[in-house]
Amino acid sequence: MIMTKERSFFAKGVIETVKKLNWAPDIIHIHGWMASLLPLYLREFYKEEPLFNESKIVTSIYNNDFEGTLNGALAEKVKFDKIALDKTVILETPNHANILKSAIQNSDAVIKGSEHISEELSAFIQDCDKPVLDYQTEETLTEAYLDFYANEVLAE
Repeated sequence: MIMTKERSFFAKGVIETVKKLNWAPDIIHIHGWMASLLPLYLREFYKEEPLFNESKIVTSIYNNDFEGTLNGALAEKVKFDKIALDKTVILETPNHANILKSAIQNSDAVIKGSEHISEELSAFIQDCDKPVLDYQTEETLTEAYLDFYANEVLAE
């Protein structure tokens, strides 16, 4: 079982650091499950924070599943931060797929960072009605990301 207190502490710590720097990012790009609570906290806990009003959130999904679940109290810890029940219900079963689904739900766009990701996450991404950038090789990565940011993420 992986601890969850550190995940919410990390998410809030990153956001508070950006606030202290008084830097309003155009794009906040989340990479993988380790940072998967950031979109939820940005959209819910920090929704009244003007610094992030115009920021777009992009989540990259990778083929780096973990076995088992996170601490079963994850949803309760997130609810403690006054995040709505409808946003935490998916975290009641805090496994790899569900925490990434939460990140996807609270993001503006998704990038498939691995050539192969689980069928469950692929189907969820397909149904989410958000801009999606499919996996890119190292040769096309930079240009594809910049184009995706400019034409799909920031153009919304």
